[in-house]
Amino acid sequence: MKLFQVRKGQFVFYRNELHQVYSVKPMFKKSVHLYRLKDMQQILTKASEIELCRPQHNDTFIFYGKRYTIDKNKRPEPGDYILIIKPAPDFLDHYSLNAIEKVDSVEDGNVVTTRDNGVKHSEYVVMVPGKSEASREIAYYDKSLVPEEQQIQDESITYLAESDTNLKPAVGDIYIDVNKETKAMIVAMTEDEVIFGHGVRIHVVDLLNEEKYKLVYRFEEDL
Repeated sequence: MKLFQVRKGQFVFYRNELHQVYSVKPMFKKSVHLYRLKDMQQILTKASEIELCRPQHNDTFIFYGKRYTIDKNKRPEPGDYILIIKPAPDFLDHYSLNAIEKVDSVEDGNVVTTRDNGVKHSEYVVMVPGKSEASREIAYYDKSLVPEEQQIQDESITYLAESDTNLKPAVGDIYIDVNKETKAMIVAMTEDEVIFGHGVRIHVVDLLNEEKYKLVYRFEEDL
């Protein structure tokens, strides 16, 4: 790709695996900053080393150790994850292209996410857990190049938690929500979510994105 074609939020292939652009800084030699979607590892690279991927209905990919399939026809329910493909946020909402958010409530197809964003039905598709029949693989550009052992490992959130301590927020950690300028403490956790004291629930990968959240206090530092 050419640098002027690269936009924040785009899905791209880098070294045969699906990534998402989270920042473009033209003044640097490695100007494109990526997250690898299977484990949210950060990558610095050049535009010439990535290839655009436009997610479509029935595409399947791995998001933080779990596989999902895009379904444009499914009606969302609370607890579902959505992929925002046509973002048109209102003034008080904070989301962008290919943002992944969890549904808190639904009304006439429009949803409110656990990050308090209101998303219209025309803006998103639903991410259905698992792999559907006749789905198209986009976790890898060429799946035949990936050993079966790695494929199994890539879909293991348990492996991620055991292998990377940087992906381990803890109850008691305090973060600032950059967009809303609020500070909150983690009071509870599930396998892949954190719950803040004011009731907001987010996927753990949001905590890795400093454009969304910044760590200001780590509970373990006082242990």
